[in-house]
Amino acid sequence: MIDIELRHLAAMAAIAEEGSFGRAAARLGYTQSTVSQQIAALERAVGGLVFDRPGGPKAVRLTPLGAVVLGQGRELLAQAEALAEAVDRFKAGDGRIDIGTFQSVSNVILPSVIRRLREEHPGCDIRLSEEEPDQPEIGDLDLIFYDGLIGGDVESLKLLDDPYLLVAGPGAFPDGPVPLERLDGAPMVAWPLICDQTTMEEAIARSGARPQVVFRSAVNDTLLSMVRAGLGSVVLPWLAIRGADVQSDDRLRVHELRPGLPPREIYLHWRAGHNQSPLAGRAIELAIEAAAELSSAPG
Repeated sequence: MIDIELRHLAAMAAIAEEGSFGRAAARLGYTQSTVSQQIAALERAVGGLVFDRPGGPKAVRLTPLGAVVLGQGRELLAQAEALAEAVDRFKAGDGRIDIGTFQSVSNVILPSVIRRLREEHPGCDIRLSEEEPDQPEIGDLDLIFYDGLIGGDVESLKLLDDPYLLVAGPGAFPDGPVPLERLDGAPMVAWPLICDQTTMEEAIARSGARPQVVFRSAVNDTLLSMVRAGLGSVVLPWLAIRGADVQSDDRLRVHELRPGLPPREIYLHWRAGHNQSPLAGRAIELAIEAAAELSSAPG
């Protein structure tokens, strides 16, 4: 492999364009002797002269070998410049970020995070993937939101507690909080027994209530449509209810539960010991801000 330095190629390109070592040195901010040393090093590396030096006022000219070296050298210089620009964009926050998410976060937290990121870094590349696995893994993701802790070598930050509420049709229950015992035998629609759903249903069972689950779906909008149709009521986290704008729907009523169920916990995770990109670091900051705003104004 030929040992050529980019600065030697840059000096060669400047000489070819300016027609003299002196003008090239002035353009590059070097002394003429420094430019001469760089070309000498380049010629040693390629094993021949790259310039004919006629002397006097005549312009220097590329040798046949020099034409080959400069042709390939310009490509290397362009690639180096593109690399430098990419690094600068990355440091400025205009790189790529991959985020794992789930329904509630996608509907309520992420929109403000994404909007702010794109406002601050218009050139950023944001990739989202939405899944509801029982055992999520960080994999190649920069960040992952999940309603609980995940395994693996990750760092975790709890964003907020997400309380469970009862959504029912008008008249299904009296206005105000609903005692958990009132759910015993009541028709319910519910999530499949994944994520935090099992823990929530076990908490209801410990209270002595055994609802009759008549339908399960992992899509919040589908569950709410079944409540509107009169199939039963549903217990959902507050984020899901807020994301579906249930409070403004006169076909639905939201009730607190008494006693309250243990809330779902929303976490943000990233790889432990991994140097975060500026874009990922900013996304974490914005997620914290969004969660704090939600926690302070839960209505």
